[in-house]
Amino acid sequence: MDTVKGIRNKARGNLKTIVLAEIEDKRVVEAARIIEKEGIARPILLSKDAMVAKDKERFIQEYYELRKAKGLSLDEARQTLEKPLYYAAMMTRNNLADGFVAGASHTTPDVVRAAIQCLGVDSRMGLASSCFIMVVPDCAYGESGTFIFSDCGVIPEPNSRQLAFIAISAAELVKKVLDFTPRIALLSYSTKNSAKGKYVEEVKEALKITKELRPDLLIDGELQVDAAIVPEVARIKYPDGLLEGKANVLIFPNLEAGNISYKLVQRLAKARAVGPLLLGLNKPCSDLSRGCSVDDIIDCVAVTAIRAQ
Repeated sequence: MDTVKGIRNKARGNLKTIVLAEIEDKRVVEAARIIEKEGIARPILLSKDAMVAKDKERFIQEYYELRKAKGLSLDEARQTLEKPLYYAAMMTRNNLADGFVAGASHTTPDVVRAAIQCLGVDSRMGLASSCFIMVVPDCAYGESGTFIFSDCGVIPEPNSRQLAFIAISAAELVKKVLDFTPRIALLSYSTKNSAKGKYVEEVKEALKITKELRPDLLIDGELQVDAAIVPEVARIKYPDGLLEGKANVLIFPNLEAGNISYKLVQRLAKARAVGPLLLGLNKPCSDLSRGCSVDDIIDCVAVTAIRAQ
C-alpha cells in the first residue's frame, strides 16, 4: 500500500470534522464531495451564509480579546470575522471543527496569519513552521520514496534554535501520521566540515540543541543532501555517519532552499507533495498551494484529520 492510500485509510479509522473555508473554489467543492463520499473525514464547506450569527458574535469578542494588546479594535475584529478563513480558524479553536484547511485561493501568509492568531502557537515549540510529505515514485531513497521536507513555507531565515524546533515538529508529524521512524538530516552545503561559513555553523548548533532537547531522535548534520539520502555517497563522504545515507526527514537551512527544493522534486520527479502542513500550533491545520489539485486538497484534509485523532 502506498503512502497516500495509507494516509487516507488512517483518516477513515476515526472520522474528524474538517472545515474548508474556500467554497468559491471549484476544486475545494469537488474535494469535499469526494472526502464525504469516501468517508475520509466530515467536511464542512463554509460559506458566509453558513456562518452562524451567534457563533460569529462570540468569535468576534474572543478574537478581539486575543488581539487587543496588539492594537486591534473591536470594529477591526468584526471586519476580520467576516472572512470565512478566520471564522474557520475560530471554529477550530472552539472545537466546532477538529481542524481547517485553506490556501487554494489564499496566500500562505494569509493562512498562516489566521492560524497563528486564532489557534495560537504550542508553548512547547514556541514557533510555527511547515512541512510537506513528499512521495516520489520509483524511488529507493528515503522511506521507499517518502520524505518530509521542512520548513518550506513559514520561516525565511531560521536561527539554530528555530531549526531545532522545526526538526522536532517534523519528527512528531512523522510519528503521528506516517508510522515510521524519523531519520532526520540537517541539510547544508557542507558535510561534516567539508566547507565553512556562517550557515554551516548555524546548522551545527541546531544539531547540538536538538540533541539536548530530544536525545531520543535519530538526527545528524551538517550534511549535503546526497550524503543524507544516498548510502553510496554517505559511505564516501561520511562513513561513520549515524544515518548511513538513509534520511527520510530533510530539514532545510532556510525557506528559499526548502521551497525551491520541494517544487523541483514535485515537478521534475512527478512527486506527490502533501502540504504545506502547518506545525507548532495548538490545533491542526493545513495550507494549500494555490496551484493545488483536487487530490492535493483531499490529502491535506486526510493528514489534518489524522493529526486531530
